[in-house]
Amino acid sequence: MAVYFHEEDLPADVLAPGPVAVDTETMGLVTHRDRLCLLQISDGGGDEHLVRFARGSAFDAPNLKAVLADPSRLKLYHYARFDLAAIRHYLGVVAAPVFCTKIASKLTRTYTDRHGLKNLVSELLGEDISKQQQSSDWGAPVLNEAQREYAASDVRYLHRLRDVLIDRLEREGRLEMAQACFDFLPTRAALDMAGWIDKDIFSHE
Repeated sequence: MAVYFHEEDLPADVLAPGPVAVDTETMGLVTHRDRLCLLQISDGGGDEHLVRFARGSAFDAPNLKAVLADPSRLKLYHYARFDLAAIRHYLGVVAAPVFCTKIASKLTRTYTDRHGLKNLVSELLGEDISKQQQSSDWGAPVLNEAQREYAASDVRYLHRLRDVLIDRLEREGRLEMAQACFDFLPTRAALDMAGWIDKDIFSHE
């Protein structure tokens, strides 16, 4: 298992075919304001690839964009809503189709309100991950080893989590409902970007 660090794009042909786990690190939570600094991606084979974008980046990244926009590749996220918006805004692609472990957790782990990645990895996989670098300066000129390890861990477990969560969705008869939610996520992210981030357009209000 290794963590590979790249500047501005993913090298060609470093990922095996099939689903890829994806995550992003930004300067904050306001997509238009807080630039994309890092994108993490893994094919689940044991390696993680980190692609760093410098301040002022043109976000060209043709190899990375080709993977993200490939409709034959499932993308695994934890809280896809945010990552989809950041990727679309900065890289200009819709990184779908989608499986979101947070949504799958909320549809199956109704016995708890703890749906963070750390909680899922601990309960479902019996492993522990550190979240100490969660609030970190991802725009720094140099990312330290702790930051790189944190970023890699955000995609390291998503393939295994998906397998467990699919079993639970099937067991509870909610897989079809989950899939409908996943299919809607690119539109949900687009609504966020268009100004409806805090509005429930389905409510009566």
